[in-house]
Amino acid sequence: MCLCIPASVVSVEHEQMTAVVDTLGVEREVSTHLISEPIQVGDHLLIHVGFAISKIDQQEAKESLQTYRDLISQVGSDEMWIG
Repeated sequence: MCLCIPASVVSVEHEQMTAVVDTLGVEREVSTHLISEPIQVGDHLLIHVGFAISKIDQQEAKESLQTYRDLISQVGSDEMWIG
């Protein structure tokens, strides 16, 4: 099962249409080609298989990350993968 994971934007490369995002302390580069509105450092994005698919507000990101943390604690981090 794949999930969209909320991530916080750490840096943006507008010319290459990419951003570095942080999710639970893991940083990775993602494509921003699917986002039509401007992206800034500190924004929250939903990430799916390396693509930012939408912007979300901080509260929604916080709630989603808490749900994800709860899943990790129930299943065990060895069986979960952020991606």
